[in-house]
Amino acid sequence: MMEAFGSTRDGEHAHVWTLRNSHGVEARITDWGATLVSLVVPDRDGRGADVVLGYDDVGAYAAGRAYFGATIGRCANRIRNASFSIDGRRYVLARNEGENSLHGGVRGFDKRLWRTAEGSPPSTASITLAYESPEGEEGYPGTLSVRLRYTLDDDDSLTLDYDAVTDAPTHVNLTNHSYFNLRGTGEGMGDIQAHRLCIAGSGYTPVDATLLPTGIVAPVDGTPFDFRAAKPVGADIARADVQLERAGGYDHNFALDFAVDVPAEERSSGAPAFAAELCEPESGRRMRVFTTEPGLQFYSGNFLDGSEHGKGDRAYGFREGLCLETQHFPDSPNQPSFPSTLLRPGVTYRQTTIYRFDTVAD
Repeated sequence: MMEAFGSTRDGEHAHVWTLRNSHGVEARITDWGATLVSLVVPDRDGRGADVVLGYDDVGAYAAGRAYFGATIGRCANRIRNASFSIDGRRYVLARNEGENSLHGGVRGFDKRLWRTAEGSPPSTASITLAYESPEGEEGYPGTLSVRLRYTLDDDDSLTLDYDAVTDAPTHVNLTNHSYFNLRGTGEGMGDIQAHRLCIAGSGYTPVDATLLPTGIVAPVDGTPFDFRAAKPVGADIARADVQLERAGGYDHNFALDFAVDVPAEERSSGAPAFAAELCEPESGRRMRVFTTEPGLQFYSGNFLDGSEHGKGDRAYGFREGLCLETQHFPDSPNQPSFPSTLLRPGVTYRQTTIYRFDTVAD
């Protein structure tokens, strides 16, 4: 089902589609930023609640700064000095976080109106959106054509299938930036520190004072970053640790174990592998994340401060949502030891990420 979703100040008219399955799970997606607007899933007693942060209309998404539910591109995360080189030529990107580029620049894919893809009519269970990013947009080389298909299955999985092609060498690193709170995002939602999190990563990429990776992959063993066994998000978040102090909590990329030493072409062509599990004890809701990507950015909502007013004009407070962003590592264009984000003509970028929901007993 398609509905109008309002207009931006520039007069761009957005729409929202509702996908439903037979178990009462419902996802709403807008063509503004190919954004996941809401995701209703049941708790252990069958009561549904929206578990993602967001806004009520496109005007708020266009003005918002938190990337709620958005598709991020061309490159997710941070790129140092807003620049990189390809084949000896340097490209300067739009700066939007000091001297660096964050989440695609000043106006990334999250602030663009996508279109429904030709030949892929929306159904009750899926929708495919497309965007063509022209040569030079936000400083990136090449024209990049991107497609993203959202599919809601009867196993209560929301699957995101991405593909992209380019007419010149460029860097691509796409992700979804949903903030989750499995208690539900209405009144009384509370913060996410009691959520239990497991991440299938034995290494993570430490950051410097600007939150850019230092270039190494450090072991999580013996650190607050060890989520290999599930633990509450807040268990170690206040520990005296320079990495936590720099980010105000967790805002770090984890190197997923299944992707270590696996060539990119094998990852993208293979089945998505387990990356993380998030469980909220009070509601019993559980979300498992599967992906073909080598990294997972875990962000604990450290910069939410009540200034962003979301659905129903609710102010989203400190750590009331968390992100589990499947992607390549931050600043990969400038880190030759990281998995490459370089895409050349004749090659298709592919990525699949699955968010699968169920419940657990008390």
